[in-house]
Amino acid sequence: MIVNWIKCEGQQWCNFKNLNLDHSHFNNLEGVYIIWHGSPNAAVVRIGQGNIRERLKAHKQDPDILKYENLGLYTTWAEVVSTYREGIERHLAEKWKPKVGARFPKVPAIEVNSPW
Repeated sequence: MIVNWIKCEGQQWCNFKNLNLDHSHFNNLEGVYIIWHGSPNAAVVRIGQGNIRERLKAHKQDPDILKYENLGLYTTWAEVVSTYREGIERHLAEKWKPKVGARFPKVPAIEVNSPW
């Protein structure tokens, strides 16, 4: 499955800390998302799905995620209907092995294109 991974202004990856989640773009937006750090040894920090605004707002308060803030946190998301979200989340978790979050849906993985 091909999904459209979102970038921010200037076609740059979105800075997690500075992302304006009150923007109308996020109204009723549901899908999957990835948070990663961009240090010299970049790694995925968190993968999830659901209401993008609500989930990312919660993660902005999560000390397990914020401990990577000094490495530069970035995020991207893709709008996905609920039917496919759990399978996509499973695929992304298996592929990128995020540092935070150990429980992922026990459903068959649905392969999607990588944002990178």
